[in-house]
Amino acid sequence: MTKIKFGTDGWRAIIAKDFTENNVARVSVAVATWLNKKYIKPTVVVGYDFRFGGKMFAETVAKVLANFKIKVYISNCQVSTPAVSLAVIKQKSQFGVMITASHNPPNYNGYKLKGEYGGPLLKEDIKEIEAIIPEDHELILDSLNLEKFINNHLIKVVDLEEMYINHVYNNFDIKTLRKSKFHFAFDAMYGAGQNVMRNLFPDIPLLHCENNPSFHGIAPEPLHKNLLEFSNFIAKSGNIDCGLAVDGDADRIALYDNKGNFVNSHLIILILIYYLAEYKKLKGKVVTGFSSTVKVEKLCEKYNIPVQRVRIGFKDICKVMLHDNVLVGGEESGGITCKGHIPERDGIWMGLTIWQFMNETGKNISQIIDEVYNITGTFFYSRNDLRIEENLKNKVVQACKNNMFKQFGEFKVERIETLDGYKYFINDNEWIMIRPSGTEPLLRLYAETSSPERLIKFHEEALKAVESVVNTN
Repeated sequence: MTKIKFGTDGWRAIIAKDFTENNVARVSVAVATWLNKKYIKPTVVVGYDFRFGGKMFAETVAKVLANFKIKVYISNCQVSTPAVSLAVIKQKSQFGVMITASHNPPNYNGYKLKGEYGGPLLKEDIKEIEAIIPEDHELILDSLNLEKFINNHLIKVVDLEEMYINHVYNNFDIKTLRKSKFHFAFDAMYGAGQNVMRNLFPDIPLLHCENNPSFHGIAPEPLHKNLLEFSNFIAKSGNIDCGLAVDGDADRIALYDNKGNFVNSHLIILILIYYLAEYKKLKGKVVTGFSSTVKVEKLCEKYNIPVQRVRIGFKDICKVMLHDNVLVGGEESGGITCKGHIPERDGIWMGLTIWQFMNETGKNISQIIDEVYNITGTFFYSRNDLRIEENLKNKVVQACKNNMFKQFGEFKVERIETLDGYKYFINDNEWIMIRPSGTEPLLRLYAETSSPERLIKFHEEALKAVESVVNTN
């Protein structure tokens, strides 16, 4: 039997190889067992996105849970991960399941777990569920009849998307945003954000808002290399002030300025802090991942805002949000939330917050970025993902553990931080980081520098260092 392991954000596997109806049922048996042990009469929200087989897998989850006498609220259509998390709170449920592989390539699907607070299930709870996944579920899946469970009121089909859209209307002045002097555009990357934005802004340019489970062959991760068509569209249009893109399950964000320039997640985090602290005068700490820009501390210093660094993976940010007053919680991958919203990444919500910022101040995204840079100074950041065999990946990680990297070419290492991966500081503002992915067979190389030329050089030297370890007998 396939060994099922939850990574940084859920269990993900290749469809029809390891991500099968049988294995989804195995996980669902463990979820049901755990819930019935922890709660009296638990209820669960289940959703799915536009990936291949999403509805079928979601119905499998629902039927298995219902078989264990757990009431399930299942979505009537494809929805975003934030919509599922929000619905957990709205329905007063104890758990949420989202069938999605988020930003992974189209041949993947996945299984995300959500807690009763409307955010990622905490690590200790995930481990408990993971430990009780049976080798065989012993159920005859074909005998579990969806309609029968619906008629017995154990499964209820609900409109999670309408629930989310209504929540947006209650928190944003959408009518005013539609009439804004600024012009906006949206790219769904063929993902689950498409119908929400079609409802909210039917008259703006909406790219890749169709049902295409192959994502046109491009992984729905909001990186510039995957959004070149959107970037070129904005640049050629000449009248779009800000473009918003979200990933496959709409919990990650990217932005573009009026010239089609990519605005990365680090800048988005800084923009949100700046808006809430400078313009809204709100208080609270900032929680950010280990791989985010060091400019977070620089900006927060101006407003006397404490910063807490956590391991990569939004569940660690969520954990802090459950007991602390958090202004902004965000990570390098584009998963961000802010005060007044659920403890869950939400690309659309963050995009609307920034569009609202623009509309309230009359400043375009470039002007806002310049104001942030006036406080923090400019910076340049990029991440390279190396697809690498597991044994070679482990070899590089072992070299990091053995403190083999004292310098990268001419760049000497001043200090190392090892909260999650290996972060080599060349000085207080520039660093190289090596970290294995928690969800894919990748070794990630990160760098932040003071100039684009140095950024290229940092990555060249980091790659040489890794290759020298890989090629050593």
